[in-house]
Amino acid sequence: MFTGVYTALITPFKNGAIDFNSLDKLVQFQLDQGIQGLVVCGTTGESATLNEKEQFEILDFVCKKVEKKVPILFGSGSNNTSKTIELSKKACEFPIDGLLVVVPYYNKPPQDGLIAHFTAVADASPKPVVLYNVPGRTVINLDPKTVVELSKHPNIAGIKEANSDLEKFSEYKDLVPSDFSLLSGDDESCVEFCKLGGHGVISVCSHIAPQQMVSWIEKACKKEDSISEVFKDQHPWIQALYITANPIPVKAALVKKSIIETKEMRLPLTPMNDSDESIMMNTLNQFEGLL
Repeated sequence: MFTGVYTALITPFKNGAIDFNSLDKLVQFQLDQGIQGLVVCGTTGESATLNEKEQFEILDFVCKKVEKKVPILFGSGSNNTSKTIELSKKACEFPIDGLLVVVPYYNKPPQDGLIAHFTAVADASPKPVVLYNVPGRTVINLDPKTVVELSKHPNIAGIKEANSDLEKFSEYKDLVPSDFSLLSGDDESCVEFCKLGGHGVISVCSHIAPQQMVSWIEKACKKEDSISEVFKDQHPWIQALYITANPIPVKAALVKKSIIETKEMRLPLTPMNDSDESIMMNTLNQFEGLL
């Protein structure tokens, strides 16, 4: 079962290439700060602009760096079922713990198509599959009934729910198996998600505050009432990290923290502009220990 706080790792770049020195510092920082899991080549890792060779170079590097200290999920999803299966099988040759498979984007499949897609991937994969529902990027939403149906598959182990509509989550959270991992994919609502019965979060904000996120989520999973107000006080900096498209802001913040060297992106994403960066940094500086 996947539980706790997983950081959805960015991919640092320098002069168009993967900056493995910065990636090394980033992963070490996460481990030192007590992170409970890592996601490699997910949305935040700019997987859409990485070629397959680069994806597996990153995966190999992170696996060797982590040495099984924490679980690793690899983002193998696409809008092409056969391509997803092929990438998933290759990824499972590395010492990973599971696959994060996004809802197919752009081609707008119906719910029965989503069931068929995830079933085919799970049937073919040697490692557990975690569904990734992010309608803000994929347009299509995994309906609660679809999640319940897919949760019956023996090789579908959980869901990253990046839909901030917690009413939808409430419709299926008690209908899935008890060992089905319920992970938030929305930093702002993750505490309330865990108080409702979630098991953790796949986070962007944990790049800069891993130790704090682990503490907040542990309290939320224990359903401590006081954590709601504590976490609500953190919303300004969390919202600032989404002032423009993820992962543009968090890369700028990591440069400021001297963890990565450049805030370089790959087109069509571009580095943070001065105006947005000034607003974000001013907000982050109001919170002790973030920068």
